[in-house]
Amino acid sequence: MRSPLLIIIPAYNEEKNIPHVVSDLQKHCPQYDYLIINDGSTDHTLQVCQELGCSVLDLPVNLGLAGGFQAGMRYAARNGYRYAVQFDADGQHLAEYIRPMYECAEREQKDIVIASRYIEGKKGWSLREIGSRLISLCIWLTTGKRIKDPTSGMRLYSRKIMKTVAGHMNYDPEPDTLAALIRGGASVREIPAEMNERISGASYLNFTNSVKYMFYMCISILVVHWLR
Repeated sequence: MRSPLLIIIPAYNEEKNIPHVVSDLQKHCPQYDYLIINDGSTDHTLQVCQELGCSVLDLPVNLGLAGGFQAGMRYAARNGYRYAVQFDADGQHLAEYIRPMYECAEREQKDIVIASRYIEGKKGWSLREIGSRLISLCIWLTTGKRIKDPTSGMRLYSRKIMKTVAGHMNYDPEPDTLAALIRGGASVREIPAEMNERISGASYLNFTNSVKYMFYMCISILVVHWLR
């Protein structure tokens, strides 16, 4: 029997993290299908996935997070899945929250369910958290919806949203797309979750990139996506 849900895992040079991510998925949610999107990795990510017997979509070139995410959403839409979950390949996301996200979507008929660090946890004043506050404010100003953790990369999408994202090239897994989907009528719910730090490797969001990301997201939510 096919799983109603596909876990989409974009991966670029994550050879050291993939074994942990797969083990976590197999331990906490073996009932759901998962697909690793090897986004043109230059390390041994593909070989590690093959050795572990993972389902892999191998992209010949690096498309970036948006391209890898959309490839996974198109796969999910074409193969009849009812839900898709965006899940990081760096070990930050915890598989134990996938089932509660699915159950919330089924019970409350939500289009998007977000694993949120700030339902039960307090949001501090680090650069990342200041950025999260500003992005939350921009989403509220443009949609009237308060999202406590707009930068959470762990989200569940209904089939309706899946097909929308799969059919539009400018829909990526970022807060500005979340705002656009909410303005388009998508229903959203956040559930409490915890997240780990990246297991291995370095995030591209250093100080400079974090400031650029925050600025771009706010402008995009307030101006660019408002014109959609």
